Amino acid sequence: MKAFEIVTEAINPQIYADFVLRPEAGAVTLFTGHVREWTKGVRTLHLSYEAYVPMAEKKLAQIGEEIERRWEGTQVAIAHRIGELQISDIAVVIAVSSPHRKTAYEANEYAIERIKEIVPIWKKEIWEDGEEWIGDQKKKPEGGLA
Repeated sequence: MKAFEIVTEAINPQIYADFVLRPEAGAVTLFTGHVREWTKGVRTLHLSYEAYVPMAEKKLAQIGEEIERRWEGTQVAIAHRIGELQISDIAVVIAVSSPHRKTAYEANEYAIERIKEIVPIWKKEIWEDGEEWIGDQKKKPEGGLA
């Protein structure tokens, strides 16, 4: 595994928690974002994620660097899955270790918000009666990405 990666297989969160765990860490926060079935009364059948993988991994690493500069003593690992994900599958995992819990929580929340802002990952929700690209980047670039 890499500290910052885009994956196509199921995510095992423990691997990322173990990666950031170290003797000086008094806290490890682990966030997992899952595919939910219902959003605003609409039933989701599954999600499809696409990414520009080389740039996405660079941006995930950038987020890790931002966190490590902003919150001293932190260590970060982030993975985001692409492809077709079913209800309850893990789409993203963020592990942050730090000497104190408040820092770990703050840094973890910062990471998920930054992922939404700067990482070139596109999400399509597939419903019973249609589909739509969702999020800040509503539509993926033409030509498709891996």
